[in-house]
Amino acid sequence: MDNELLTTLLRLTAAALAGGLIGLERTYHGRPAGFRTHTLVCMASSLLMLITIFQWQLLSSAPLETIRVDPTRMAQGIMTGIGFLGAGVILKERLAIRGLTTAASIWLTASIGIVIGMGLYFAAILATLLALAILVAFRKIENQLRTMRYARLVLRFNRHDHMSEQQIKAMVESHQIRGGTRFSYQLENEGKILQYQLTIHTNDSANFRRLAETLTETDQVIEFSITPTGE
Repeated sequence: MDNELLTTLLRLTAAALAGGLIGLERTYHGRPAGFRTHTLVCMASSLLMLITIFQWQLLSSAPLETIRVDPTRMAQGIMTGIGFLGAGVILKERLAIRGLTTAASIWLTASIGIVIGMGLYFAAILATLLALAILVAFRKIENQLRTMRYARLVLRFNRHDHMSEQQIKAMVESHQIRGGTRFSYQLENEGKILQYQLTIHTNDSANFRRLAETLTETDQVIEFSITPTGE
């Protein structure tokens, strides 16, 4: 009994600590699943794995041939359930998708809880430290990289006073932004408004702001939007 109490205390406490450390980073960056969520996920995973550790004591009166020890089945069930929780933090805002990193961190936190529940402390410590390094250090590296940024450009003109495709391309490219070759068109408001749509990309998101400033000063443009297609 003493061994059971000590093992349970040690593993649940370790799971709470590991999940809390990862969750703090998510909370700091204002993510919907943060400190409490990650802590509870890690603890729950560890708690469920303890069932497989102590099932011999729990079912001591059951016939030996009826007991099957297979921790992987419990782990599979946990990860399946966590998949639904992770999907809940993925948000789609028009063309942008947010929450993928948080969903991945929840999935990893559950995995850490599983290995803690099985008593694999070194693997849990290493995974926690690597997770924190990835979430903190890799963010700084990403911010330094000049990665390609994509956006959806929508322009609305008066049907009888609109810019041509060549003029739009020239304006876009003058801001160090490249546009695709495929425009889409749509007539709105009983044919009075002509709408252009175009996917554009650049390696400096500040170029989108400068393009927006230029479009604001362009009299022919009735309305416009520049919507990032990813984060």
